[in-house]
Amino acid sequence: MSTRGRILQGWERGFSAGAGGLLSAVAGSYRGLLGAREWLYTRGVLHSSALDCPVVSIGNLTVGGTGKTPAVELAVRTLQELGHRPGVLSRGYGRRGGGVHVVADAASIRLDADEAGDEPFLLARRLPGVPVVVGANRYEAGRTARSRFGVTAIVLDDGFQHRTLRKDLEIVMARARAPWGNGRLLPGGPLREPLDSLGRAHLMVATGAHDVAGAAEVTATLARVAPTVPVLTAVHVPTECFESSAMRFVPLSALGGARLVGFAGIGLPAGFRRTLQETAVAVAGFEEFADHHWYTREDLARLDRRAFEAHADGLITTEKDWVRLRALPALKRPVYVLSVRLRLTSGEGAWRAAFERLGRPS
Repeated sequence: MSTRGRILQGWERGFSAGAGGLLSAVAGSYRGLLGAREWLYTRGVLHSSALDCPVVSIGNLTVGGTGKTPAVELAVRTLQELGHRPGVLSRGYGRRGGGVHVVADAASIRLDADEAGDEPFLLARRLPGVPVVVGANRYEAGRTARSRFGVTAIVLDDGFQHRTLRKDLEIVMARARAPWGNGRLLPGGPLREPLDSLGRAHLMVATGAHDVAGAAEVTATLARVAPTVPVLTAVHVPTECFESSAMRFVPLSALGGARLVGFAGIGLPAGFRRTLQETAVAVAGFEEFADHHWYTREDLARLDRRAFEAHADGLITTEKDWVRLRALPALKRPVYVLSVRLRLTSGEGAWRAAFERLGRPS
């Protein structure tokens, strides 16, 4: 097992005594830094800068996939239904270069994925006409979106730990199953902050559950540390599929019974594997890559061999992975790309009410 695999396994199931002790010591220092930062914000030594429009943050408490990108898309569409002209701000993890840059304006996508980051590029593709701006300084990125595009609301991608920009609606995502891993702070566990920081949230969305009963661990935690925060549930629903080399859409029903090898380099590859198993696709094998992995020709050749050995009809991956492999030469076997959206399965009224409290644009 790779080092990454051992760490992820430890975050979920715990480490050996020796490794756990060392990581706990480092986590103690990390907790101290978080506590110092909280003290400085509480006493006004550090402060959050405000934009002159509502800011919605989509974030999480853990390292790994919780469905933030589809949640950003849902937040944007909700704001549009309420009459807003929303824009999206992102750090642009893994992008080439720094500073504040416009990924997409109201007319077109202006940066490729390597300059924008895979998630901002994907959001720009999924949300045509919505400005997407990247920058480590979210306040400056927000000012750019306001001044250049006249947006009336901002959706902040991966913003829960970002404290320099004042937020009006804080939405936190979590997995319904094993939401906090082993329950420890980085690097001894997947937690980016202690659980009691959930008190800053306005809504909690547990993904992978069809009702609140399916998110028992999330609801139990919120009842203990943030009892006033509503818990909503959601699932990722396949919406469309296309074949990557020809960019032709394929009805999901047309893949019924097809033997496909799945692969993903996202925060939670197992979540995509579960999504595939809920479709009519026959999963002939599955390969996991690191989150935000940029694929090489060698990677695709290895996947092609895996498909050959499994007598598979082709391969299938996520839209976010396609962003990171689309520039590579096409394989002889088809590579299908599955798009998903977030669908709330409970708490839709609470979601809508939270957005309506932001007010409509003047």
